[in-house]
Amino acid sequence: MEEKLIESIAYILPAAVTGFVAYYMFNGFIKQQNSEKKLEFIAQKKKDSLPIKLQAYERMLLFCERINPVKMLVRIKPLSENTQDYLQLLIANIEQEFEHNLVQQIYISNDSWTAILATKNTIINKLKQVAETSDSANSLRENVIMHYSTTLPPTETAISFIKNEVKKLL
Repeated sequence: MEEKLIESIAYILPAAVTGFVAYYMFNGFIKQQNSEKKLEFIAQKKKDSLPIKLQAYERMLLFCERINPVKMLVRIKPLSENTQDYLQLLIANIEQEFEHNLVQQIYISNDSWTAILATKNTIINKLKQVAETSDSANSLRENVIMHYSTTLPPTETAISFIKNEVKKLL
């Protein structure tokens, strides 16, 4: 009986060790395969999303160019001599451009979005501030152009920020 037990253990022990080693090796192999597939999936996802992100940054750069105060004043002429009417027209134009590009925040970094929001708000606040001291729409245009001829428009800061973000992506 003891001999049969020892003989059984002699057969079972190598089989158990072999089974344990096989399980351990296959488990490691499967984990490695899964991690490789995960890395391939992430790489493919980044490859697929890069054009969308670049397009979003392009659109936001265009937004900044369109709300550049000097360029906007050249593009948008006053409808009357009333300063407040012209101010409202400029602000409405900025808001319309902003709303048109609002969804781009999904694809760009939070820092870029914050810079763009700050740029938009700074421009609107400066237009309001200059409008308070202007007595006509043309005076508003002249005062804003004079102001930005001596200082850098906030859009330049946002554009620089966007360019740096794109460089990081590429």
